[in-house]
Amino acid sequence: MPETDSPLVLALPKGRILKAAAPLLHMAGIVPGPDFNDDKSRLLRFETNDPGIDVVRVRSFDVATFVAFGGAQIGICGADVLMEFDYPEIYAPLDLGIGGCRISIARPKDRSGQEDNPNRLSQVRVATKYPSLTRRHFAARGINAAIVHLHGAMELAPVLDLSHLIVDLVDTGSTLRANGLEETQTIAHITSRLIVNRTALKTQPERISAIINRFRAALAKEHEA
Repeated sequence: MPETDSPLVLALPKGRILKAAAPLLHMAGIVPGPDFNDDKSRLLRFETNDPGIDVVRVRSFDVATFVAFGGAQIGICGADVLMEFDYPEIYAPLDLGIGGCRISIARPKDRSGQEDNPNRLSQVRVATKYPSLTRRHFAARGINAAIVHLHGAMELAPVLDLSHLIVDLVDTGSTLRANGLEETQTIAHITSRLIVNRTALKTQPERISAIINRFRAALAKEHEA
């Protein structure tokens, strides 16, 4: 962990969650430097208006790892990532209510027979970027999930006979429909959480708690608006 006089590091996810989190960060009084919003900038770590806080911008799937291993003390992370990695080093005190979506099982619309109904199979091949979460879900139902681990273009897997099913994040479902797939089950509804490293919370309780309280106050303001 950094020395207590060093800035705390807040890990932020790139993409849509970062856009959704921007107003909340502002209400919490955390404003990154000008380079943070410059798409041409190659910087990954940025100072903020608060000398006690720096922010880093990383892949959404990496936020939890940065916080779990102490590279960052605080982060904003989707519940899907927390479910996948299940790091014991992470404490998630606040549901920020942003980045709402769901993790769902989907299959081609034209396959509705018994051979493609996972509830009637002992084994099924599933394409996903959530191997651990997917195995746990199917194992709890007595089904062995053979995982095809992909990081994108999930919808192609069943169409090209790479898998029977997919497990993926779904927002509107338009991408599924455009590729001839349909949702068959929702595994979990997802929002983004404020997460902290448990060791940092123990060693720097006042500093970490103060930031948590700033986000809690920002959420309260948002709900009042």
